[in-house]
Amino acid sequence: MPETPLVGLVGLGRMGVLICANLVRAGYRVQVGDKRTEAAALAARCGAHWVPQASQLAARADVLITVLPGPDEVREAMAGPGGMAGALRPGATWIDMTSNSPAAMTGIQQRLLARGVQVLEAPIGGGVEAAGQGNVQLLVGGDAEVLARQRELLEVLGDPCRIVHVGGHGAGYTAKLIINLLWFGQAVATAEALLLGQASGLDLGVLRETLAGSAADSAFIRRDLDALFAGDYLRSFGLDRCYQELQIMTERARDLGVPFQLSETVADIYRRAVRRYGGTDGELLGVALLEEQAGLRLRHASA
Repeated sequence: MPETPLVGLVGLGRMGVLICANLVRAGYRVQVGDKRTEAAALAARCGAHWVPQASQLAARADVLITVLPGPDEVREAMAGPGGMAGALRPGATWIDMTSNSPAAMTGIQQRLLARGVQVLEAPIGGGVEAAGQGNVQLLVGGDAEVLARQRELLEVLGDPCRIVHVGGHGAGYTAKLIINLLWFGQAVATAEALLLGQASGLDLGVLRETLAGSAADSAFIRRDLDALFAGDYLRSFGLDRCYQELQIMTERARDLGVPFQLSETVADIYRRAVRRYGGTDGELLGVALLEEQAGLRLRHASA
């Protein structure tokens, strides 16, 4: 039988550590690196081998997976001094699972492809709980044949029915950012509607059930409102990262000349939320800003 591919994993954050554990449980040989030296203990607990020098890790890897906070961190890891892009061997595969900017990665992807390195992007759709269970959605951009070769590995990390090949290089990044863009927009629009209803004297529980049974229903209303009603602003992702993603899409829309006024308003709300609360964790802190402006809190006990 052929030897199990050696997987190099860079980034042991909330998602990365779960990906690492899932790969080890599935029998993959996993070597791990992270800028934070304290992450070595996390790698050991997962059963992975710690490699402190990123270029050495990349040179050994059959498959290199990056799960990093955003475009700047990926660019530094891949193309900065001692970056991993130059260390990857022809025939190896780089899979970037970061919520990333397609424009920021185009040059790195093209240089690797020219050297015979295979490239996929597979940003993650779904939260920490889904990642731990290995059933997240993966939005894959790149060559369909490369995806076919790496599907067995990706099915360890994502729901096989939700590993979606959305197109060529850049398409996976774009699809993920569009999903997030719509989610942020739904959060803001729903919060404004609920604040208006609350200020008008409507019961939030009744209003929520009314919306859920109407043409205004959404996954945000059905799935995420319970957290907001309990005072949880979903602190699994940084507010500054939310705004960064909205900025990327705003710039993309301007480059393509498509109308984007509504989403620019959402981005501005998140910009002001960053100024108000800083780069703290909280995907719904844009809603907290609206609550503060209204002098109300969207709170209601779950049924």
